[in-house]
Amino acid sequence: MKKLLNTLYVTSPDAYLSLDGENIVVRKDDEVAMRLPIHNLEAVVAFNYTGASPALIKKCTENNVSISFFSGNQYCGRFVGRENGNVVLRKTQYGFSEDMQKCLEIARNMILGKVFNERYVVNRALRDHEMRVNTEKLRKASELLQKAIMNIKSCQSLGELRGYEGEAATVYFRVFDELILQNKEHFQFKGRNKRPPLDNVNALLSFVYSLLANECAGAAYSVGLDPYVGFMHRDRPGRKSLALDLMEELRSPVADRFVLTLINKRLVTANDFQEMEDHAVIMKDEGRRIVIQRWQETKKEIIQHPFLKEKIQIGLLPYVQALMLARYLRGDLDAYPPFFKR
Repeated sequence: MKKLLNTLYVTSPDAYLSLDGENIVVRKDDEVAMRLPIHNLEAVVAFNYTGASPALIKKCTENNVSISFFSGNQYCGRFVGRENGNVVLRKTQYGFSEDMQKCLEIARNMILGKVFNERYVVNRALRDHEMRVNTEKLRKASELLQKAIMNIKSCQSLGELRGYEGEAATVYFRVFDELILQNKEHFQFKGRNKRPPLDNVNALLSFVYSLLANECAGAAYSVGLDPYVGFMHRDRPGRKSLALDLMEELRSPVADRFVLTLINKRLVTANDFQEMEDHAVIMKDEGRRIVIQRWQETKKEIIQHPFLKEKIQIGLLPYVQALMLARYLRGDLDAYPPFFKR
């Protein structure tokens, strides 16, 4: 259990939520694990829950405390009171999405986070594996990514921002193969391809990105935002544009490093992939099972959030970032604070 920004995140399996007077009580194994006054909370987000008492749900809705339920990564639903700010928040979100200057201000910070984190991954490889990587290539990539950061800070349009983001992505993926240190015979990266993925590394990246995008969509739902209305990614039928926005800054420090760990620690092998007749490469069921299991374990790892200065599980990053975006849209923050990996 973790309370952040007046939101209670219940991440423990088999936790049951109940009411005791004016307090929300989290029980685990028939023992009280946490007790908090309801009036101190704005929202509850419960993962892998066994249930919540009707009395607690009624009390929360009366006090405008939303309760969001997830089953694993899957968003199940949300209870909110009759009087709440979700309509106002979504109308603000829709208004911002139609204002290109406001879109730029949000998207620029998100892409700053993305490129900063790409550079972090490159520099981390230089620091940890200097004797095993092409240091000249990686240092040059780091310099180009730093230049991209400076350009992004001063860009004046979404089109310009997309150009710098694309250039940075090209630089980053050009050296991504240097970060693969094991099993190079079966895991070589010659460039990003996705529709369909044409090699084992791209198939793995696409699968993990889909896991992260799903969690970012659920995070948007949990704070009352519309996951289909983004700022960097524009509206397109069926596309969860805001989820794609939110995941940008989390791709390299969360998804990419997870993929590299799977490969470099030989947790996945060539036998976990299958090439189809059209040369598309997909993951076999057993491979997906291994990746999902490891993904759930990775999400439990603890990091310090650079903006909040608090320790949180990696799996809570999409929810914290979505909550801070909502607070910025409501006017509680001067700007959207992206996640910078330290």
